[in-house]
Amino acid sequence: MASRFLFVALFSLAVFHVSSVPSQLQDFCVADLNSQVFVNGFVCKNPNTVSADDFYFSGLDKAANTSNYMGSNVTAVSVTNLPGLNTLGISLTRQDFGSYGLVPPHINPRATELLVVVEGTLQAVFISSTNYQMYDKILNKGDVFVFPQGMIHFQYNRNSTNAVAFSAMSSENPGLVYMANAAFGSNPSISDDVLAKTFQLDKKTVDLLQARFSTTH
Repeated sequence: MASRFLFVALFSLAVFHVSSVPSQLQDFCVADLNSQVFVNGFVCKNPNTVSADDFYFSGLDKAANTSNYMGSNVTAVSVTNLPGLNTLGISLTRQDFGSYGLVPPHINPRATELLVVVEGTLQAVFISSTNYQMYDKILNKGDVFVFPQGMIHFQYNRNSTNAVAFSAMSSENPGLVYMANAAFGSNPSISDDVLAKTFQLDKKTVDLLQARFSTTH
């Protein structure tokens, strides 16, 4: 039965394409990840060097390790590990949740996300920019939920049993910004004064959070 819902997830990915993606000017543009040329995306490999492996990724049938603080793990299939996605405007993630696992509040700055639950139960939430309205839904196996592009959102397993979901993304490189990491783990660090005033915390607490989320060690 799980394979049936995996098929649904992959089918959703195949048809999930937004109008903002430019029309193709050629059959494909496999990303040359080693090029030193900087453009909006990746330059194309010479078609004569392209192989079927450039359009192939394996391993989404395997559960990822969730024995971390958040109790979750996201396996992304994007242009950085599937170069054939370049310019196609689609990508995919597998999300594994252990007991009470959480994918913490974050944004995907370049993509809308279409989530389908294939095992367990998840709470799906996003916050709009209008009065910070929260949209909250409990999803069961086979349920689908959409997170609009750029909205803060999270997924939470409110149960002790594991859960699995797949997401189709409307970009080959959707980006990921965890809110806490961005605020307290930036490099260089945001000043204590700014963070203390923004989050209404004392500077000692800010220092503790910066030490926990620091990306410099």
